[in-house]
Amino acid sequence: MNILVINAGSSSLKYQLMDPDTQNVLAKGLCERIGIDGRLTHKIPARDAKYEFEIPMPTHAEAIQAVLDALLSPEHGVIQSVAEIDAVGHRVVHGGEAFASSVKIDDAVMASIEECIPLAPLHNPANITGITACQKVMPGVPMVAVFDTAFHQTMPSKAYIYELPYEYYEKDKVRRYGFHGTSHKYVSQRAAAMLGRPIEELKIITCHLGNGSSVTAVDGGRSVDTSMGFTPLAGLPMGTRSGDLDAGILEYLMNKYNYDIDQMLEILNKKSGMLGVSGVSSDFRDLGDAAAQGNKRAALAVDVFNYDVKKLIGAYAAAMGGVDAVVFTAGVGENSPAQRLEMTSGLEFMGIKMDPEANNVRGKEAVISAPDSRVKVLLIPTDEELMIAQDTARLVR
Repeated sequence: MNILVINAGSSSLKYQLMDPDTQNVLAKGLCERIGIDGRLTHKIPARDAKYEFEIPMPTHAEAIQAVLDALLSPEHGVIQSVAEIDAVGHRVVHGGEAFASSVKIDDAVMASIEECIPLAPLHNPANITGITACQKVMPGVPMVAVFDTAFHQTMPSKAYIYELPYEYYEKDKVRRYGFHGTSHKYVSQRAAAMLGRPIEELKIITCHLGNGSSVTAVDGGRSVDTSMGFTPLAGLPMGTRSGDLDAGILEYLMNKYNYDIDQMLEILNKKSGMLGVSGVSSDFRDLGDAAAQGNKRAALAVDVFNYDVKKLIGAYAAAMGGVDAVVFTAGVGENSPAQRLEMTSGLEFMGIKMDPEANNVRGKEAVISAPDSRVKVLLIPTDEELMIAQDTARLVR
């Protein structure tokens, strides 16, 4: 079975064509500058081949058509006919309370995704555009929506309710939703497989750490708490996002500097986090280089991030009444041995004991804790596209 995975942004579109059973990726790529001019980067892993094209893409429909043309091309294609694409799986950022799992897309599902636009105004419109573009270019091919928020719909009310007047939840659905759900679901399932135990028996803390970061408590395979909130701005400090802060700071700064709410949100979303503290960069690699050269603010930014991750690991172990495994994934989680050591140092009291030599690894599945560590620490590269493909295949079958 071949599944086309689509992740549509406002001016870009990522894709992968894969067999979810064999996990073989036939082709993958990226459409950029949609609505401006258009650029397609198309890769075929089996041939170690990469192709780049300048193609007019005034809308996502032209981008999808360009993807299909690349997949079908005699020179750089991997299939003979669109009929070889059995279904399309779409990443959708926000499903609100309507979706606790992936679903086949019909008119009612599209209407519900549209109703969630106020909850994700930057993401859901682009996701909808990607779906409608595929429906236009690939009529009759089954479509599935896989939601970033769905995995976290198992959280109990005590974990998702904000301490605001309850009417804001009842009328406006203001609550903690959480994001990165597809990643947290994938790595928690892989952790259970690596440990050779049923996921229903395990308490796992998954740390998705990168330019966007979140930590999730997974108890028996179900998300019971997560660090992102009503929006992806909450929780850990990130590349350019502030993470959690005292809401009174907003009033103070807005009054002092005469900011309006749009200016304040621009600061919180795009000028804060690692970039804001360091003044150097939002990229952890740049911060590491700067810190090594004596930049104290760059070192402070990394210290703050590591400290906040460590606090969440402790908090979620308390929330679940214990922990069997801690998983690191995503850009920083997969590629920074030094930060993983720092995030877990001092947690020996709760059964975590790292093996520095085993931890000296990047980008591949590994047990990085010591053999006698009661709590296992795992490195698991995330694969959201595979998770989307597998969910899609399950539903269309």
